[in-house]
Amino acid sequence: MRWKGAKLVLTCGDSLLVLRRDDIPTINWPGCWDLPGGAREGDESPQACALRELLEETGLRLDPARLGAAHARELPHRPGHAGWYFHAEITPAEAASAVLGDEGAELRLMPVAEFVAHPAAVPHFPAIVAEMLELRR
Repeated sequence: MRWKGAKLVLTCGDSLLVLRRDDIPTINWPGCWDLPGGAREGDESPQACALRELLEETGLRLDPARLGAAHARELPHRPGHAGWYFHAEITPAEAASAVLGDEGAELRLMPVAEFVAHPAAVPHFPAIVAEMLELRR
């Protein structure tokens, strides 16, 4: 299975750092709540992809050693292709210093329980988040 990109499940206590996607009809899930991350560039590793996208989307730099659980999942909208998901805990200071890059309409901390139940979350992410956070308990 080929992998296409990587996402980060970034927790700060009981909240999750999320961004609302631009409301552009030509992209997948316009206006939905998304996890930081995105498409692979060149031959970068899943970890490098996730960290590069995090920097581009939020201005945050994380040491790769802080990335915990990593899981590959088949993309529901791209059969035969996978996405990587990593978990990391960020500090309140890091969350407060995050700034929206040139993509997305809003960046914020959202309670995990709210994201998992949110009708405007990217459809397959609530289950992935719930599973990953249960795995770390």
